[in-house]
Amino acid sequence: MHQTSLLSEHVMAVEWEKTQLQELDISATDLSTECLTDLLTRLTSLRWLSCGQQDGFNDSVLKTFSEQGNPRNLIALDLDSSDNLSEDALYKFICKYGAQFRGLSLSGMPHITDQLWSSVLPLLKNARILIMGTADRMSTKIHVDQLVDAIAGNCSLLERLELRWDPETLRFSDKGQKAIDTIRVRCLKLRCLGLTDGRYYEIVKANFERADRTTVVRTTTNCRVNNCYLLNYYKELLFN
Repeated sequence: MHQTSLLSEHVMAVEWEKTQLQELDISATDLSTECLTDLLTRLTSLRWLSCGQQDGFNDSVLKTFSEQGNPRNLIALDLDSSDNLSEDALYKFICKYGAQFRGLSLSGMPHITDQLWSSVLPLLKNARILIMGTADRMSTKIHVDQLVDAIAGNCSLLERLELRWDPETLRFSDKGQKAIDTIRVRCLKLRCLGLTDGRYYEIVKANFERADRTTVVRTTTNCRVNNCYLLNYYKELLFN
């Protein structure tokens, strides 16, 4: 239901507790805070959720979902551009459920930096997909060497990673090759590493190409990562 004209009162009228709905995309649907709270606390079998670009999705909704809903089966969560969620609320939710996540997207939020990611990465050991950063210019610099090293040290099962930060936002050193070597060697299942075109992209791409992994590193202009790979019937959605 991504980007559809849903009415909150109609969504709340559905008997969600009687359904076996496992996968839900309500991104950019402009539902109210009351509606989001009601919806997420009545879905009992949810395993895949995308609810980004929702002004009504705030700390209260996330806390109520955690305490009164049923996120125990949740393996994929996309909260892209959810600017009304605080870093503290996200940290608490990930601390509680992060170990079960196979896909997590916290992109499009300037206030979510490498500090939060570094603190929760030890909890995301089962992650296959991680999406972080925003293309918006930020005053805060992202220490990408330490972040990449932390990803490599904690997420060995990672298959897809995207760092959406602007090249001017990324801070890296000449010694950053060590961190790139580490993620290349430890994350052997990595199929896609998306970066914004710039100096850091060129460095990472050259590193992987020297190891004959020429198709892994891609620009975010040509390739975008999302959690759709974790849908139950993803392979059935593919076509020639």
